[in-house]
Amino acid sequence: MAGMIRTVSATTASLSSPQMVSEAVDRDQRLAALVTEHYASVWRVLRRTGLSAADAEDATQRVFVVFAKRFDDVRHGCERAFLFRTALHVGAKHYRAQRRRPETTEADCDQHLVPAPSMEDLLDQQRARALLDRILSDLPADLRAVLVLFEIEGLTKTEVADALGIPPGTVASRLRRARELVLVHVTQYTQRPAGGLEILPLKGAQP
Repeated sequence: MAGMIRTVSATTASLSSPQMVSEAVDRDQRLAALVTEHYASVWRVLRRTGLSAADAEDATQRVFVVFAKRFDDVRHGCERAFLFRTALHVGAKHYRAQRRRPETTEADCDQHLVPAPSMEDLLDQQRARALLDRILSDLPADLRAVLVLFEIEGLTKTEVADALGIPPGTVASRLRRARELVLVHVTQYTQRPAGGLEILPLKGAQP
């Protein structure tokens, strides 16, 4: 992320007018603060669109490059909505490209230092993440976007509506449908015989 912050201030040195330099410095400071504040949440949104951890990192960089270029056009107070809307767009394109590549195996662990868990805890966490990723990947894209922003990132329905450019009523109906599909999927999974790891496709989900 440090490299990302350095990138957003690259043009300041080329300015000659003291006022222009002052304005550019203020802009860069605000932009750097927004990168620091929202980088992790943008990464999580991209990760939940189905990207691998490494691909989510690359896509996050792309989102903030777009944000830096469009920064002056983004209305104050709407930065987070713009970032999430851009992340969902970038993530959808990246995910489609990723699905055309051969599947690879990677160690996909959260980058946080925690007390060493037991092997059983690690397996439980891995299964939970795998199940969440499968559920989200099987949801239609419009339902997945609403669910991720509301349930995982904690946006209000109004904020989700702003981020996606849809009416609040549409957010509510999509959220309700997404929750129904998730419940069906979880129920199917938990009712399987012990040791069964197959996850059934969501009813009504698009391929």
